[in-house]
Amino acid sequence: MTDFFRHDDIHAPTGPTLHCKGWGQEAALRTLMNNLDPAVGEDPAHLIVYGGRGRAARSWDAYDKIVQSLLTLENDETLLIQSGKPVAVFRTQPAAPRVLIANSHLVPKWATLEEFNRLEALGLTMYGQMTAGSWIYIGSQGIIQGTFETLAALATKHFDGTLAGRVYVSAGLGGMGGAQPLAGKMLDGVALIADVDPAKLERRHRSGYLDVIKSDIADAVAEAWAAKAARRPLSIGVTCHANDLLAYLIREGRVPDVLTDQTAAHDPLVGYIPDGFSVADAARLRQNDPAEYLRRARASIARHVEQLLTLKRRGAVTFDYGNNIRREAYDQGVTDAFDIPGYVPAFIRDLFNQGKGPFRWVALSGDPADIYHMDDLALTLFGDNPLLRRWFDLARRYIPFQGLPARIAYMGQGERDRFAVEVNQWVASGKLRAPVVFGRDHHDTGSVASPYRETERMLDGSDAIADWPLLNAMLNVASGAHWVSIHHGGGTGIGYSLHAGMVVVADGSADSAERLARVLYNDPGIGVVRHADAGYRLAHDTLHAHADRIRTPLIGPVRDAE
Repeated sequence: MTDFFRHDDIHAPTGPTLHCKGWGQEAALRTLMNNLDPAVGEDPAHLIVYGGRGRAARSWDAYDKIVQSLLTLENDETLLIQSGKPVAVFRTQPAAPRVLIANSHLVPKWATLEEFNRLEALGLTMYGQMTAGSWIYIGSQGIIQGTFETLAALATKHFDGTLAGRVYVSAGLGGMGGAQPLAGKMLDGVALIADVDPAKLERRHRSGYLDVIKSDIADAVAEAWAAKAARRPLSIGVTCHANDLLAYLIREGRVPDVLTDQTAAHDPLVGYIPDGFSVADAARLRQNDPAEYLRRARASIARHVEQLLTLKRRGAVTFDYGNNIRREAYDQGVTDAFDIPGYVPAFIRDLFNQGKGPFRWVALSGDPADIYHMDDLALTLFGDNPLLRRWFDLARRYIPFQGLPARIAYMGQGERDRFAVEVNQWVASGKLRAPVVFGRDHHDTGSVASPYRETERMLDGSDAIADWPLLNAMLNVASGAHWVSIHHGGGTGIGYSLHAGMVVVADGSADSAERLARVLYNDPGIGVVRHADAGYRLAHDTLHAHADRIRTPLIGPVRDAE
């Protein structure tokens, strides 16, 4: 029997038995618990899921009250979560979401990291990151395809479609960055990734995301370049600070083919360890003198970006991977930090224009066979897409499940809903052992306003317009998602982004079929509208193909390409 109120070694229940009064509540309960599964969350003992300090709940007391509320929530009630704390249950209606979540929001003039830290210390808020505080994080298996798609687009643009014989250098092996070594290897490249935390390297090695761990930089670099010469796919982790690895490459004249960073630099107090510090030393300084910690971390970030720029000038294809490291460095005087392009305008925006993004599903049965059945269904429906076919083949070969079995795939406008409605029929027929949860990363086509990431360099200059994620959330409420969230700061940090998430459950019922059809069409659809309004021709073309279901009274004109 599941102990829903234990605070260690948490595992979601599996199978077709309900513990709540409906599958909307049950799915929320199971995915909340899955966020804190030791195989999934980065630091479950402190409720931290990923991204520096992205939490699932504000405190253990809040967690217990959330669990109790979900266990007793009626099918015409809605639970409200205010920054990780359950604050009320209201009578709404059966078609309404069962949970509504708002995390980390501050009035814009007060939306600074310093003010957030002060309020968090008072116990008034928490950092929800993206899928941490919206209960749909699935570990590195959730970011792996986004990294794969990014590197595949980069390889197409710069290296004839493959990373074979190329070295990809980065840092950060946490919840997001942990996908980097495997994604590089899946594209036949050599990934060389630094992290100062030995526990993170060991974790990625145990999961199969990392082939080799090295403690010596020279040894790691030598092995990487030997694999490059042999065109042998390989992933290598090296236990060191990013700056030490980059300094060695510069000194020795080694120029990587591809260069980026995925440390949690958006949260320099928690997510970035200063030069010269071990994990333990950093923790002591953070506790005893947070102002000095921030000073040292930001100085290290400035040096980090300066070294990225040096290698970029020497020929490395260098990009910012969405962690706000450029802005942190710019504020420390690195005035050319933004010479490094962001990955969205460089590689991903065409996917957003087609409504494509990190769509994901979770098998509540706990049975990997359900995921494999859904893989087969996706290939039956969309097997004419060669990149998607390749992705499913590689995912089966390389990606281990973490916690509840899950899968992610970049499906576009009109594909997500079609797939999910078919899955719902399979649940109804018993072909799948239990209901399936459908969600996505908040990093999607229409759910984020983030000028240093998803909305960087929009054609019409609308980078900072934040109406779109709010419209996205409201549309998902109106469409019948089972829970909807709006967050501030995830990915790029406090003051730099607003974003929204949604989850909808396939329980085999006619009600779920209708919800899935509406939500999973409308959710990416507003992203296509957002990009068409900014002037992207491909988004206009996508809207034209869906004119029977999306009417656009006053969309902006097509603009010249970037």
